[in-house]
Formats: sequence, C-alpha cells, structure tokens
Amino acid sequence: MEKGISTGSHSIPALALPPQEGTHRILHIHNNIPGVLSEINTQLSNNKINILGQYLKTNEMVGYVVLDIDKGLSKNALQLLKKVKGTIKVRMLY
Repeated sequence: MEKGISTGSHSIPALALPPQEGTHRILHIHNNIPGVLSEINTQLSNNKINILGQYLKTNEMVGYVVLDIDKGLSKNALQLLKKVKGTIKVRMLY
C-alpha cells in the first residue's frame, strides 16, 4: 500500500493507481458512514487545497480515499484529514 496499491488485501478493497508527478499521495481509511467523502472535500476546499486525483472504495464496514495533493499543501491536508468524522487512519503514502 506504499503507493496506493492494495491488490490482494483481505481487509481493504482492491486498488492499483499509477504514481502522479508533483503530488503527495494521502490515504484516508474511515468507517463506512454517510458523509465522509463530502466532509473530506469540504475541509480541503475550505482551506484552498485542490485535489489533483481522488479514488474512493468501500466495503460493508470500511472505506478509503486515496488523494493526490499538491506537494506544497499536503502537510496541511494531512492534518485536516485526521479530524474528519469516522477517521480510522490517515497517512502519507509518498
């Protein structure tokens, strides 16, 4: 999962994304509850952080969003994502 690839995982739905130049990739794992994606997008937008790439996948219990964020704004984005309701884990992949 270091680059956002989760193929073969039993607890996270399968995902394989190519690297995106000029960005940091952030993984946000959360409880699968309504409104998480909306809150993520609102928090980032309100802080003028543009999402350059985004992928969401869920199963019955857990969801995750992989976000590509401009390198200059990624540390701020990481802190904002930690405060989203339902967050289980947030980490910078690269």
